[in-house]
Amino acid sequence: MSETPKEYKFQAEVNQVLSIVINSLYSHREVFLRELISNAADAIDKLSFQSLTNHDLIQDDDELEIKIRADKDSSTITIRDNGLGMTKDDLIENLGTIAHSGSKRFLEALEQQGKGKDSVDLIGQFGVGFYSSFLVADRVEVTSRAAGSDEVWRWSSTADSGFTVEQVESDFPRGTELKLFIADEHKEYLEEARLRHLVQRYSDYVSHPIKLRTTKQVGEDAAEVNWEMINKAGALWKRPKSDIDDEQYNEFYKHLTNDWEAPMARAHFTIEGSQLFTGLVFIPTNPPFDLFDRDQKHGVRLYVKRVFIMDDCESLLPVWLRFVRGIVDSDDLPLNVSREVLQDDKMVRVIKKGVTKKVLDVIEQLASDDADAYQKFWGNYGSVLKEGIHFDSDFRDRLAKLLRFASTKSEYTSLDEYIERMPEDQSEIYYVIGPTQNAVEGSPHIEALKKRGFEVLYMVDPIDEWAVEALASYEDKKFVSAMRADLDLNKEESEDDKKEREVRDEGMKPLVEKIESSLADLVSEVRVSDRLTDSPVCLVVPEGGVHAHIERLLRAQNKSMPVAKRILEINPDHPVIKKLGRMCDVEDEAPKLGEWIFLLYDQACLAEGSPIADPPSFAKRMSKLMGDALA
Repeated sequence: MSETPKEYKFQAEVNQVLSIVINSLYSHREVFLRELISNAADAIDKLSFQSLTNHDLIQDDDELEIKIRADKDSSTITIRDNGLGMTKDDLIENLGTIAHSGSKRFLEALEQQGKGKDSVDLIGQFGVGFYSSFLVADRVEVTSRAAGSDEVWRWSSTADSGFTVEQVESDFPRGTELKLFIADEHKEYLEEARLRHLVQRYSDYVSHPIKLRTTKQVGEDAAEVNWEMINKAGALWKRPKSDIDDEQYNEFYKHLTNDWEAPMARAHFTIEGSQLFTGLVFIPTNPPFDLFDRDQKHGVRLYVKRVFIMDDCESLLPVWLRFVRGIVDSDDLPLNVSREVLQDDKMVRVIKKGVTKKVLDVIEQLASDDADAYQKFWGNYGSVLKEGIHFDSDFRDRLAKLLRFASTKSEYTSLDEYIERMPEDQSEIYYVIGPTQNAVEGSPHIEALKKRGFEVLYMVDPIDEWAVEALASYEDKKFVSAMRADLDLNKEESEDDKKEREVRDEGMKPLVEKIESSLADLVSEVRVSDRLTDSPVCLVVPEGGVHAHIERLLRAQNKSMPVAKRILEINPDHPVIKKLGRMCDVEDEAPKLGEWIFLLYDQACLAEGSPIADPPSFAKRMSKLMGDALA
């Protein structure tokens, strides 16, 4: 028997709260369909769980599903489920109280019964999902019949100050139907193609069938009506790995990323513990064009209980793994009420650490099993991976084992291989920094190291400066730059060698003093070198300074950055330096000696890859000295 609709007031400051829900809580109106489908899926899950002990609840309506119908004539969207349904009291409590969650209450009841939260899989635990209806609708009707009841109740509201509830006479079957009266400015959601797209974007992997009512014109006055299942109703990542072949993984990857080429490697995992989550991540064969754009969005696609939450979830993947693509599906990840922002929570950090470990597992496996594939991986992503050594101390040791460099003895070597080749009298790992491999291969800074048989790593990525400083050492072997002033190649010298070197340096003192006075504005110090064998001079980095290549990159970003003075080292055994030493004793040679000093300084700048401060003067000086030599 029907009754007159009874009016109720919302159990909250509805004008304020609903305004927040509609205008501020969700960044995209289209998520209304995701929220309502999630609620419908929860209702079906509740029915399935309760029917385990009460078989009469389902009766002969056992094909559990969600149906969506759009009607342009009435401007309505109807979402129907044959789940547990609601009584009059349920409608008043669940829909009349802002931010009240029926799903959450259901789980709490299970806990009180000792059955635990894990007994049933629910996704609509956020409390305000239903009110997303008003993002697109100016009136909403909810009709429901609870399982095991003959009464049908209808809830209705225009989201102003209250709602009505009335009993209706109807043969309405078990479950709940939401009818959204779509506002004029949101009529786009009445299009079948639009609804199909939203389901496939947000709810594709909801475990129950989602069917869309479609119409096809078959004549002037006739249309064919069908109910088409439009979701996959099963998440690939939730299936056992043994049930999935390479082709299925690759097809899923291509669908996820729109990449035409199969991925280089993948990791499919489920982690249980303080957090339960599943991940399926891929390493693309080719890097994206915006790999080094730090402002570009990155991250995995986030699902909570198979419901899509967001693309590019940066909170679950470190920036130094920004090339990784894939999904993470959590059973209990904390979100804000709009489901669009992760809360800063310990659970988020736990998941991030777990995903990072799994990605490193697959990279390490690739390095171990397929040297050629890993070499390609390193060429594509090595520069990015090295950022982790600087930024992430938790994974620094694991990342160090993955490092690869070209060197004076190898085109491609790991640090372990480098250490295996070290001579017995070498105790440190040497490296040189520059803009390209060609530039560092001919660097004067590594001449003495090469002569002694010491291998030198070529570091040509801008991040190398900070990565190697963060790493500091590997397997108790300290990293030492061949370009820094503190390079010590005389640790094992005998007393006789030490005395011989002191005599040599004393003999160079007049020239050193002359060069220091001439270049006082350009260098901080001049000294005799032990690292040069073939070149006459080089510039080295003083303590606390950065390599010249890195300094140039930093200055390109900050024009006001001061130019640091470096130390000029001279090779006492080079013929040019010996000749200049003799010129110091001849007063008439002083002007020409000054020209040679500036020419050698410019040469040292060129050798380290730095620009010459005054190219015209350099060219004139070079021409004059060449003319004098040929006269």
